[in-house]
Amino acid sequence: MEYCSYYQACISKTEVWYVASILRSFEHVAFDRTINVEESRFEFYVSPALEDVFLHVIAYFEQKGLVTQLEKLPNRLMDPNQIL
Repeated sequence: MEYCSYYQACISKTEVWYVASILRSFEHVAFDRTINVEESRFEFYVSPALEDVFLHVIAYFEQKGLVTQLEKLPNRLMDPNQIL
């Protein structure tokens, strides 16, 4: 079983709807959800086969100032102590 790549990033609070809807228009690329509402921090589970597509879209959002602090982290679902 192959796990998804895992990323976290902050999304401009006023543009969350835009970023989320664009990402969801690319089927099977990533699943996103809020991990910290106050910081507008999101987590992304990214299909390894489509990671390049995800990074390309996120790079565009970074250029526009909509996404900041993107970081690739170990997939927290691989650690049973991290699952809520």
